[in-house]
Amino acid sequence: MTGFWAERTVLITGGGGFLGRAVRRAVERRDPARVLCPSSADYDLREAAQVTAMLDDHRPDVVIHLAARVGGIGANLERPADLYLDNLLMGTHVLEATRRADTAKTVIVGTICSYPKFTPVPFEESSLWQGYPEETNAPYGIAKLAQLVQLQANRAQYGQSAIYLMPTNLYGPGDKFHPAVSHVIPALVKKCVDAVESGADHIEVWGTGSASREFLYVDDAAEGIALATERYDDADPVNLGTDEERPIRDLVVMIAEMVGFAGEIRWDTTRPDGQPRRRVDPSRARRAFGFEAEVRFEDGLRRTIDWYRGHRDEAEARAY
Repeated sequence: MTGFWAERTVLITGGGGFLGRAVRRAVERRDPARVLCPSSADYDLREAAQVTAMLDDHRPDVVIHLAARVGGIGANLERPADLYLDNLLMGTHVLEATRRADTAKTVIVGTICSYPKFTPVPFEESSLWQGYPEETNAPYGIAKLAQLVQLQANRAQYGQSAIYLMPTNLYGPGDKFHPAVSHVIPALVKKCVDAVESGADHIEVWGTGSASREFLYVDDAAEGIALATERYDDADPVNLGTDEERPIRDLVVMIAEMVGFAGEIRWDTTRPDGQPRRRVDPSRARRAFGFEAEVRFEDGLRRTIDWYRGHRDEAEARAY
């Protein structure tokens, strides 16, 4: 550890969420003076005055902005306007308020959804502006990407110390398993577990199975965010990932085997696949602040399944 964290007050927006809880653990291990995680009930970050009040009340030295409205393909199709506006407003107000408050360091966590639909694989950060995002998650992806523009403009004009990180698809214990908001891994785990328990002879899965995804264990992502907070201070965005890509078809088979579901997998090809491929180039994070993912995918997936089976009510409770 370095002296970066000593006597610092760290405020994490979204600190009660899936990624937020992991980031809080990673930060607390570094022994700062205080770690604060105000909730949406305390401050509505969509309101500029409430973001200002949050900073006035707590006077943080570091703000890590994780609060977001998120969901899988279904949520993106059903509520694109909400996902666009809420995320745009929250990020905009946090960046502007921390600039005005002269906060020592602001960390903005973006999304892999901001990359163009047909980005060359592996995704390099320089490809962000080479096309339009995949349509089903474009409103969310563009809202988050706008914060990179604002951050870079603020650095250029005001010298604001702010950085922008893009984790790839996250998974792990503590994820959201409610069908209204779940992403691919929790959605598939729930389908398979439910099928085993009910004795169903098949499950239905969206798309063709041909799309591929890269997955980052949530504790690895949190460690990357903490390392970047401490060691990185530049305008360029940074991927956080593993450089490993898995077809959805193979992922379904792996989850079914781990859960013990031996029935038929039926593909609903009327439903979208989402972005065709996702795999990021993580080399900038390795060079800039020494981040490398450590958790093997099979190990992380098994931990996720075990956690879900032991925490069903908690896992399925959040529908937003």
